[in-house]
Amino acid sequence: MSITDLEHIKQVYMQADLLHSESEVEQALHKMAVAITDDLLDMNPVVFTVMNGGLVTGGKLLTKLIFPLEAGYMHATRYRNTTTGHGLEWKVPPQINFEGRSVLIVDDILDEGHTLAEIYDYCMQAGASEVRIAVLINKLHERKARPEMKPDYVGIEVEDRYVFGYGMDYQGYWRNAPGIYAINGK
Repeated sequence: MSITDLEHIKQVYMQADLLHSESEVEQALHKMAVAITDDLLDMNPVVFTVMNGGLVTGGKLLTKLIFPLEAGYMHATRYRNTTTGHGLEWKVPPQINFEGRSVLIVDDILDEGHTLAEIYDYCMQAGASEVRIAVLINKLHERKARPEMKPDYVGIEVEDRYVFGYGMDYQGYWRNAPGIYAINGK
């Protein structure tokens, strides 16, 4: 990356609109964990975090889920460090056998939902007894790949803007931003 490109990345952060502070996001994660615990306490679930976006959400949630579970990850992407989606690319399929078990998929955001829909289908076809979805962010718009597919656990709902932070990126950067930010004007 050139110095000019890096300056652009820095400018995006400096000019971004803070939608939800770190404190607000942490409170949302806590509420999600309470709901997940209430539902899955005695289910012996497998919790899969979707990389790379779900890294922060998955890590934060796991430490709040105080019941037996197996944790793993899967890596499926459509964005490849860009701001628009492409066809789904599987980089790492699940490595834990979940046949006959409850599965919780943890991701950063439900935007249009193409990736989550395909992951959901994959898990059901591979023998999960049920699949639940937890997302930190649910983006509010009418472009969902499957309007009937709703996440079971949502931390925060946001307007239809390009957001980053807490695992969500802008061109591969700012997954580490301490809050939920929207690109200024988008």
